Amino acid sequence: MYHKKECVAMLLAGGQGSRLYTLTEKTAKPAVPFGGKYRIIDFPLSNCVNSGIDTVGVLTQYQPLELNEYIGNGQAWDLDRTFGGVMVLPPYQGNKGADWYKGTANAIYQNLAFIDRYDPEYVLVLSGDHIYKMDYAAMLDFHKKKEADCTIAVLEVSLEEASRFGIMNTNDDNSVYEFEEKPKHPKSTKASMGIYIFNYKKLKQYLIDDENTEGSANDFGKNIIPNMLASGEKLFAYPFSGYWKDVGTISSLWEANMDLLGAKPVFNIHDRSWRIFSRTSAMPAQYLAPGSVTENAIISEGSEIAGTVRNSVLFHGVTVESGAVVENAVVMSGVTVKAGARVVNTIIAENTTVGAGAMIGDNQKPGDNITVLGSDLAIPAGMTIGGGLLINADKLSELV
Repeated sequence: MYHKKECVAMLLAGGQGSRLYTLTEKTAKPAVPFGGKYRIIDFPLSNCVNSGIDTVGVLTQYQPLELNEYIGNGQAWDLDRTFGGVMVLPPYQGNKGADWYKGTANAIYQNLAFIDRYDPEYVLVLSGDHIYKMDYAAMLDFHKKKEADCTIAVLEVSLEEASRFGIMNTNDDNSVYEFEEKPKHPKSTKASMGIYIFNYKKLKQYLIDDENTEGSANDFGKNIIPNMLASGEKLFAYPFSGYWKDVGTISSLWEANMDLLGAKPVFNIHDRSWRIFSRTSAMPAQYLAPGSVTENAIISEGSEIAGTVRNSVLFHGVTVESGAVVENAVVMSGVTVKAGARVVNTIIAENTTVGAGAMIGDNQKPGDNITVLGSDLAIPAGMTIGGGLLINADKLSELV
């Protein structure tokens, strides 16, 4: 018999992440490495455990192997519980046959049996591809005080940005009277963060009704939220004012890594009051050779630096040989930059080798024209790869 849980979190982690190109060829977007020792999914999982939510269903679909292996039994996030904890929920074959998750709402609908095991009052729906720290317990308190049926976390954005988001139009008490998906002429700047708290009984009924509606996109933003509004349910916007970044594009992933650098970083991952937990392999401390230069860099354990590293984030086990320069770059685990090579304005995926004297990226304004090298590549010595190019194994074979 399972213990009743007040709130169960459902973490949507099945996205293909096609806008991250070669970085997600072999892995789901939430498993993409971030910040030297983390993966994107570490942030919502850490938020859950820091907020006192100990039951999390992780809904996977696209390239799930690495993500499933990474989550394991949840011990890294203190989510290896006898009752609750973290559970990976891929699509499965039921008595009506197997079915891929058709949309965000359908993904939750297919896992109602998992939620029912814990008979929760509330369900927290999260996305697996955002970088942020957030106290979900405070949002739940807000939801209870407002006696809401659904609470949507919102972030103030500029009027220019508002047309890229789902926008909540609210009354003075933050009650929602209208929801507009990517409006051309926004009336408000309260952007939905894709973070929802529902009263479970209400959510369950709307999911069942939506599943039985022919032609539905089975999506929270397109179907569930508008349907609840149209039916007169009590919806409230919960204002969030901290750092939040959707890292669904190459430029936003690069920017979020750069936001970790500096004396006063825009986003602080070293906050001991709100730890970000991760599952990384134990490696020896990094080694900085005599004559090496490091400026404003995150350099993770197991890395060996004999060259120059500036304004960059290096994951564990990276080697930068003598005379090599790495600048304004995100370099993932196991990468080797050989002697005399230059890497600028670039993201390099795991276990790639940049040959001696190779020139990768260009010296334009940081953040523009970002070059991406996929995983497990061997860039030949002396090769030049210009700005803004996306290189996987097929593309490299064309260039060599």
